[in-house]
Amino acid sequence: MVIAQSLLVLPIIAALTRDHVLILWDEYREQLHSFGVTRLRAMPSLLWDARFALMTVILAGFGRASAEVGAVLIVGGNIDGVTRVMTTAIALETSKGNLALALGLGLVLLGLVALVNGTAYLVGERARRKLG
Repeated sequence: MVIAQSLLVLPIIAALTRDHVLILWDEYREQLHSFGVTRLRAMPSLLWDARFALMTVILAGFGRASAEVGAVLIVGGNIDGVTRVMTTAIALETSKGNLALALGLGLVLLGLVALVNGTAYLVGERARRKLG
């Protein structure tokens, strides 16, 4: 299940990261060339400069992974205590007609996602204030 989730999320994270780093490369190319820095040696600097945008990229991947039901059901099934995750439990309870439990689990999932996003926002804002 972890491999399936990784295969779903990795292309999204890679594509968005590439876009952000490419924009920075275009911006800093002449300066980096004047210092004799190759593309490979410029990567740590570009990734560091894009760290706030990359936090958003990671949140996009997290959002995709936390909302995925199909891949988890296909790969891991919905075995209680073994491969059941919150999204598959919500799907199961909804199909059984236990809408109150499904809604409760959905609210817990939304709360967890909001907590992760809120924490990331606060970390980003604090860093922006500190670094300018």
